[in-house]
Amino acid sequence: MTQTPDIQGRMSWDKLITSKRFGMEQYHDERTHTRTDFQRDYDRLIFSAPFRRLQNKTQVFPLPGSIFVHNRLTHSLEVSSVGRSLGNNVALGLTEKYAGTATAEKLNHLGSIVAAACLAHDLGNPPFGHSGEKAIATYFSEGKGLALKEQINDEWEWNDFTHFEGNANAFRLLTHQFNGRRPGGFALTYSTLASIVKYPYASTLSSKKGKSGFFKSESDDFHRVATDLGLLQDGDSGLRYHRHPLVYLVEAADDICYQIMDIEDAHKLKLLTTDQTKELLLGFFEESKLPHIREVLKIADDNNEQIAYLRSRVIGLLIDECSQLFIDNEEELLTGRFEGCLIEHISQIPRDAYAHCSKVAFSKIYKSNDVLDIELAGNRIITELLDKLIDAVLYPDKAYSQLLLNKVPQQYETRAETIYGKLQAAIDYISGMTDVYALDLYRKINGMSLPAV
Repeated sequence: MTQTPDIQGRMSWDKLITSKRFGMEQYHDERTHTRTDFQRDYDRLIFSAPFRRLQNKTQVFPLPGSIFVHNRLTHSLEVSSVGRSLGNNVALGLTEKYAGTATAEKLNHLGSIVAAACLAHDLGNPPFGHSGEKAIATYFSEGKGLALKEQINDEWEWNDFTHFEGNANAFRLLTHQFNGRRPGGFALTYSTLASIVKYPYASTLSSKKGKSGFFKSESDDFHRVATDLGLLQDGDSGLRYHRHPLVYLVEAADDICYQIMDIEDAHKLKLLTTDQTKELLLGFFEESKLPHIREVLKIADDNNEQIAYLRSRVIGLLIDECSQLFIDNEEELLTGRFEGCLIEHISQIPRDAYAHCSKVAFSKIYKSNDVLDIELAGNRIITELLDKLIDAVLYPDKAYSQLLLNKVPQQYETRAETIYGKLQAAIDYISGMTDVYALDLYRKINGMSLPAV
């Protein structure tokens, strides 16, 4: 087989797909194993403690009572399933173009890489959903943490806190060598690691939304991965890169799942009627498709079964649309010229339906009392935990600090040499908590809960 030649200003699949493992580069080889290295990434994530903890982290709605809705774990599994389909579709579509080259064989791994990256994409999110991210960021930008700014003279370090981002925190969780752990963190492949970084730039270059892909503490690590994979730099700062192309598939899988599954959850919770939900989901299809879909709906009388059928049809449609978009725009993706996300460029009918679902979700779901209540409670809990833990790591000789720090696992570097490192240790501990654990610790440190006597 011949190698696909590198073209200046263009990323190459030959570099973008590599089985080299972060932190274990000296053991790298190209031998064929029973499981591919990307399947090993997937398995390693599935069996990890941070992944298991996602079952007790809020997705959108409060953790389930009598009605089971999605948590971060079920969401990540579904995103991974959709991501695998997207990756496999793209691999199949590009194989003919690269027939006869080594690239064609490498492309067969796309489904496994995207599936693994999708499992990891939310690992850095703190408890209580996206409101948890905001609670951490605003603690430093407008809360008590603002008083610490004068002790941190480095703008980048300060921005890492005021623009705290779950995506950057996921890269840290996966690559950082915490106390007692092996080098390389999870020791995932470079390709899987790069495929989760939606915002491949530093917090000093983040937009008003506060997005970034790596903290200053992991900047050298990301640069090493990006350089090895041949990611293109965006500008001359050395702190901004163009995305690894597979990020677009991970992002599309996430966009598809959270939007459509939130609608289904809202139906189960009776925030949307069956007729409203059917109307939203039927809106994705051309008129010519509707008679057949309506005939199938008549087969099942159960409303939830009907909605599940429509949901599956919509997800299948969006997978096909996004896969084809990726294939059609491969050159733009490899040269960093593709703008926006894939879901924004699908054909008109499903694009309008998706936008309508987003509008309804914002008004009927994300502003519902249950969701707002969990956000309010989560903000209070995380703010209180930050107050107590940051005081403890900054003043560890206090009697109370010693009591509290005894509860912090030794893997977290509470005795770091810098204030930046100490604050990161507190955030590492809190962001790894489940909703239930965070609530329990909040109650205990406030004397609201005592162990049984």
